[in-house]
Amino acid sequence: MRDDNKNLIVAIVLSMAVLLGWQYFFAAPEAERQRQAAQQQQSTQVNPNAPNPPASPSQAGGAAPTVPGTVPSTPVAPTVETREAALARSPRVTIDTPTIAGSVNLRGGRIDDVSLKNYRETVDPRSPNIVLLSPAGTQNPYYADFGWVGTQNGALPTAETVWTADRTTLTPSTPVTLTWDNGQGLVFRRTISVDEKSMFTVKNAVENRGSAPATLHPYGLVSRHGKPTTLGYYVLHEGLIGVLGDKGLQEYTYDAIAKEDPVPAGQNTVGEVWEGVNGGFVGITDKYWAAAVIPDQAQPYQGSFTMRQGPTGQIYQANMLGTAQTLQPGATTEVTQRLFAGAKEVATVDAYDEALGIKNFDLLIDWGWFYFITKPLFNVLDFFFRMFGNFGVAILIVTVLLKILFFPLANKSYASMAKMKAVQPEMTSIRERYADDKMKQQQALMELYRKEKINPVAGCWPVLIQIPVFFALYKVLFVTIEMRHAPFFGWIRDLAAPDPTSIFNLFGLLPYNPGAVPVLGPFLMLGVWPILMGITMWLQMKMNPEPPDPVQKQVFAWMPVIFTFMLGSFPAGLVIYWAWNNLLSVSQQAFIMRKNGVKIELWDNLRKTFNRKPSPAKG
Repeated sequence: MRDDNKNLIVAIVLSMAVLLGWQYFFAAPEAERQRQAAQQQQSTQVNPNAPNPPASPSQAGGAAPTVPGTVPSTPVAPTVETREAALARSPRVTIDTPTIAGSVNLRGGRIDDVSLKNYRETVDPRSPNIVLLSPAGTQNPYYADFGWVGTQNGALPTAETVWTADRTTLTPSTPVTLTWDNGQGLVFRRTISVDEKSMFTVKNAVENRGSAPATLHPYGLVSRHGKPTTLGYYVLHEGLIGVLGDKGLQEYTYDAIAKEDPVPAGQNTVGEVWEGVNGGFVGITDKYWAAAVIPDQAQPYQGSFTMRQGPTGQIYQANMLGTAQTLQPGATTEVTQRLFAGAKEVATVDAYDEALGIKNFDLLIDWGWFYFITKPLFNVLDFFFRMFGNFGVAILIVTVLLKILFFPLANKSYASMAKMKAVQPEMTSIRERYADDKMKQQQALMELYRKEKINPVAGCWPVLIQIPVFFALYKVLFVTIEMRHAPFFGWIRDLAAPDPTSIFNLFGLLPYNPGAVPVLGPFLMLGVWPILMGITMWLQMKMNPEPPDPVQKQVFAWMPVIFTFMLGSFPAGLVIYWAWNNLLSVSQQAFIMRKNGVKIELWDNLRKTFNRKPSPAKG
């Protein structure tokens, strides 16, 4: 293989490695995932219709009591009922905000019923709203709980405690106060308020009307019964999450927390003792939604992530336990905690981070290791979306801006490539002159490069620049809810999903779904935009002379085809970016080649491609 084409081969290999790696680690067939999700929904996954076990405080050494639900409970006969039946079984306070519908369970005082008004399961506006939290007794219980633990067993509210509410509806302008008197001198009050977005504020107060002091620890938790269906992509975290003060971001998948010992309050994964941390949150996150408990950022607490075996499956829990509060007779104490339960909208999460001073709350969104690229890229896309009202248009504009930003580097790369083409005759002469002496051949070529100021690997830079941008844009499209169900034009109704059309059913004219074909289905969903991307890549290949080496020539010929099939399963927004970027690259390369006096091979190569005549038959 000739040395002057090595840089191009390196660029191709790098691109192939990136895309094959993406396909292997991130792009498992969507049809199989949907099938598994459907099976899980149809399976009989029952959950216990029973309260959490009471706290089991350890008296030895004055250790802090445990958070409810973090120790195994006595198995009970599991029951399961419909969501409607479970909601009707307990007295409730209705939640009604511009973004949330649901209720607070007066039995236990839990926030266990939250649906999102602005989000539906599919792009069909008639599809059901997203259900985030569900009560115990349903197929998939998922709820938040707050309260107190201490040495006063039997005198503290539990999951079976029935609270008294001062009103029947919780709105942004009308908070609700729950009250319960334990009959032993302690009166508990829980005031719940909610804003117009996704944040609940829970103020727990205890009044000691007895004659003896009481020591209590405040707690908050998010509990999820049964492992949910996850996408399983390496690029996305789904599971338990938290920022525990200076210990920073903590992430545990459902499988990881099930395989290793639970992460207890007071320790991290390597056994380092935590005396208590300040700031942060603990919770459970899905791709687009999350439920997270947020302690008072000024008060120390201990965070933990646990998994225990319930009667029919695992119960995953994110917990926070506050420092002891000692109440003398006649005294009252109060702690304030918060619950985020909703969609992980970037603007909303960032606003809470800033307004409430929640430490690193923006990490609730999985920006990944390249946070410094992905989040600014989203902010730029969001700016143009607000200007034009279309994320697809924003992607096109940002692609142009990226081309302008990297123009000086690309200009040097393409200029070097153009000079390589200009000295092609001299390079051929050197190879012929020193055909039997590779050392002298390389020395002569390097002298030629130095004389003409040519960087032989400069052609790799445009691809190397594009790789981090490609991954950053993919991350933005994949993890941000703003891209979910975001339309472009025509048939693209969701930029975060693959192009729904396929050439193998003539783009919908034939009445069958190629994606349902076993094994090959995902590769048969070859839509309009992946085909357009392949055409632009083919045009970009035709900008350069055909390589003399036959193997290299075949690689170049098949590259657009391979990329077209591989990108067929990518989000449509990413394919649109790639096609538009290719088209801009062709224009940019043509401009630079003309500027450097190098012949543009595009038209000659196209003419050769379409004017080839079959060789005459030999008689």
